[in-house]
Amino acid sequence: MTTPVTQPPGDDLGTTFGRLIDRTNLDERQRDFLKLRWLDQLTWMNSKASNAQRMYYRLRLITIVGAVVVPALVALNTLNGWVGTTAQVATWVMSLVVAVSAAIEGFFQFGQRWRNYRSTAERLKTEGWLFLQLAGPYATATGSHADVYPTFANRVEELIQKDVDVYITEVAAEKKGS
Repeated sequence: MTTPVTQPPGDDLGTTFGRLIDRTNLDERQRDFLKLRWLDQLTWMNSKASNAQRMYYRLRLITIVGAVVVPALVALNTLNGWVGTTAQVATWVMSLVVAVSAAIEGFFQFGQRWRNYRSTAERLKTEGWLFLQLAGPYATATGSHADVYPTFANRVEELIQKDVDVYITEVAAEKKGS
């Protein structure tokens, strides 16, 4: 049985890839591109995906739990006295919270953003791993990162442009239409 390779404690994606980039035979300008364009985009998208996922889950959880609680509160509205009055106020408040939560998620499209950012981050990460391992489209007889660097730079720019296009046509368009 093999043990999975994990990052050392306190090590993050940026640090790990930064170390791997420094170990390539690329010149300084090319290493700068990898760090300032590819790695920066990867870590930014990774962070944005995590933030959007947290917001999406929070808002959806509020909406789902609230939607389950409201009917129970409505049933208590028929009671007399302070219990009935409290149930009416609680029903109104919970209904408002559910509506606001659903509206915020609908407007900001956190679920769509999360999926878009995660998808692009994973494609960028895969591209980087292939490049750093000189595998897939980067497998060459010379085994040199410098030789396949132009292909990598071009593919990274294509991925970033594709992400921008998807964001504009899907995420921003839905937001505008809301």
